[in-house]
Amino acid sequence: MTARSAGEAHVPVMRDEVLEALALKLDGRYLDGTFGRGGHAAAMLERLGANARLLLMDKDLEAIAVAEAWAARDPRIAVRHGSYAGMAEWDEARTGLDGVLLDLGVSSPQLDQPERGFSFSADGPLDMRMDRSRGPSAAEWLARANERELADALYEFGEERQSRRVARAIVSRQSQSPITRTRELAEVCERALGFRERGKHPATRTFQALRIVVNRELEELEQGLDAAVECLKTGARLVVLSFHSLEDRIVKRRIQGERPKVRRGLPPPEVAPPRLRAVARSRRPTSAECARNPRSRSATLRVAEKLR
Repeated sequence: MTARSAGEAHVPVMRDEVLEALALKLDGRYLDGTFGRGGHAAAMLERLGANARLLLMDKDLEAIAVAEAWAARDPRIAVRHGSYAGMAEWDEARTGLDGVLLDLGVSSPQLDQPERGFSFSADGPLDMRMDRSRGPSAAEWLARANERELADALYEFGEERQSRRVARAIVSRQSQSPITRTRELAEVCERALGFRERGKHPATRTFQALRIVVNRELEELEQGLDAAVECLKTGARLVVLSFHSLEDRIVKRRIQGERPKVRRGLPPPEVAPPRLRAVARSRRPTSAECARNPRSRSATLRVAEKLR
């Protein structure tokens, strides 16, 4: 299977906008930190020359198997299993990159496999790990979380306004028997909240929160943005696709530069010079793309250049 045909099995979000944002050089060196099933990577390879280098990373071993099959057929590709947060530990990336792409969140193949436990629409084991070779599953995390920890996680990472009610219902259900299946958790959320919001399942925010906690997504995003800045050449591009406000807020803050708060009566603290410059405004998918691929509708694309 060629890289192109493999990538066509997965529909990449805002593909043309991402390629434009990366400003690909024919012999450039690029890193796709969230390979998934290679939709964006396949499009990049089509535009890169014989002397280019494309580095592929992913936490998911199934994605890495696909990437390694590509690498066996294309000498331009190098592959590393692990989070993009650790890209600066990879010698291939430390030599200087012309661009970094991060397509955040869960991939369509992960959502579409009930056995991965990411979706409440089909029953499966409550796993949610992007890297199933390490760390506790969502069911294991739930089993040891107390009501307050759970409520805090639902509020902070799921933006669930009824976090205490949902946490109380989950802990009550856990006291009877452990929640180990996605359908079990979804039913608890349904009973606790009912179907109040049109077009949104009551388990949506709970599943998002657990996924973020289990995979340390926001922590890794902070670390990954730092690592990308270290690995990029001056003038090189950082391109990030985010899919909910928590991710986008972190990316936006980092690109704009965080300004420390100044207490009244005290001199302003020294501010480090900015390391990134925003390239144009954030972009959203077109209505035509949202119609073709409904999962793209919440995407936000941000682009920055590394400053000297």
